[in-house]
Amino acid sequence: MSEPENPTPQQQVTTEVVVDDSATVPSYSNFCRVTATPEEVILDFGLNPQPFAQGRQDVKAIQRLVMNFYTAKRLLTALGMTIQRHEGTFGSIELDVRRRAQVPQQAQTSPGPKGVVE
Repeated sequence: MSEPENPTPQQQVTTEVVVDDSATVPSYSNFCRVTATPEEVILDFGLNPQPFAQGRQDVKAIQRLVMNFYTAKRLLTALGMTIQRHEGTFGSIELDVRRRAQVPQQAQTSPGPKGVVE
């Protein structure tokens, strides 16, 4: 019997995903509700016209995405990496609106006329 031939190294196969977004309708959302079933993650997106109002707020969901947990975990990873890059470039994203609304101490005590550009 003859010996088997030396196996050739597997060629690296690359996959390219091309997304056709020509029919995509963009929308803005400042509200997201996440719910789940044992099989799926459900994301409801909407617009809250008064996000800082007190009491009951009715928000109409305008878009619902349903995905399996594998896709949800890939989305979590992609969003985490995107936010990490953004914060690395522009600084930390403060989620507490009270902290965001505070005027920095330096801006409160800066001497000189306002509106002057040097």
